[in-house]
Amino acid sequence: MHGPASPGWLLVALCAATGAYCLLRMRSNVEEQRRAAGGEALMGFGMAAMAVPATVFTPPPWTWPLYAAVFGAAALRALWAARTSRGGRGGRGGLHHLHHLVGTAAMAYMAVVMAASPAHQHTHHGAGVPPLTAVLLLYFTGYVLLSGARLVPSAVAGGTGVVRWGDRPELARACRLSMGIGMVAMLLTL
Repeated sequence: MHGPASPGWLLVALCAATGAYCLLRMRSNVEEQRRAAGGEALMGFGMAAMAVPATVFTPPPWTWPLYAAVFGAAALRALWAARTSRGGRGGRGGLHHLHHLVGTAAMAYMAVVMAASPAHQHTHHGAGVPPLTAVLLLYFTGYVLLSGARLVPSAVAGGTGVVRWGDRPELARACRLSMGIGMVAMLLTL
């Protein structure tokens, strides 16, 4: 992605750590956690790879179409899951699949934009923000604000019994919030 190196590396670290935690969640005994964790790990590691500052490493030209294909396939999978979801967790399971669909489609969109842009050209020359980028920025900004607001009550709620690290819902929400923040940062540098 285009942008300064220091924030880029922070974004890489945040997204890679989120992807790593999602891999831990794939070992959960809770089926719902395992199902969601795989797609979220792909998003975390994909975002980390795409966020490497261009001043440090410029990927070969074939990388961006590959990202677009991988995230396009993930978007189709999320679309299928949203279509067939029974809406577990009080009807929000289908919404999670729709959110994952928007996220994977946004990653595919960013890969297509990066494939179409010359290596170091990142100014729009007065053209402003493209409409799709603006819509995605609004969506993910709203998602981050809403997720942050939902995270606060769950942190103080407490529970009984010992919960494994991969099964902690507040950590899963924090990871999703981190990826939402990362998506806003990546869209801003697009």
